[in-house]
Amino acid sequence: MPLPDLFPFNGDWAKYENDLYEIYLDTVSRVPRRFNGFPIRCRFNPATKGKGYGFWHIISEGRVEEERTPDLRRCERIRWIGWLLDNVNSDERISWWENKRGRETHVVIWIEEADFAVVLAKRTTSLLLLSAYYVKPHRKADFLREREEFLNAQKD
Repeated sequence: MPLPDLFPFNGDWAKYENDLYEIYLDTVSRVPRRFNGFPIRCRFNPATKGKGYGFWHIISEGRVEEERTPDLRRCERIRWIGWLLDNVNSDERISWWENKRGRETHVVIWIEEADFAVVLAKRTTSLLLLSAYYVKPHRKADFLREREEFLNAQKD
């Protein structure tokens, strides 16, 4: 089962950003999805430039909210988010595990051969889509270690 095509940058950032947002709405936020029985939600507040908060974490990177910068690798893979969520339990190329970040538990869904991951935060009654990104080479070792630790803990 092939991944969806990449969404190319057409040279006009404002139009591209708007097109990305429409894809995000149509393939991610407006589509009811569940993972392991929990509904997946998207964060909309606080909105920036009329676009939901979660969208910016899908298309940009950076630790300081006001200083996030667009990441074209994230942008071009925006169609992969819904596909990955829809196929996580039916495609053997996709793995998932839980990890801790501070006090939060996250679910990482990764298609290793494409170096792409979706990150969800566990909430009491749902999962919150936090981010989706191209997994850079320096991060792969962390992913492999985290996944192995989680899978080993499940066996105990």
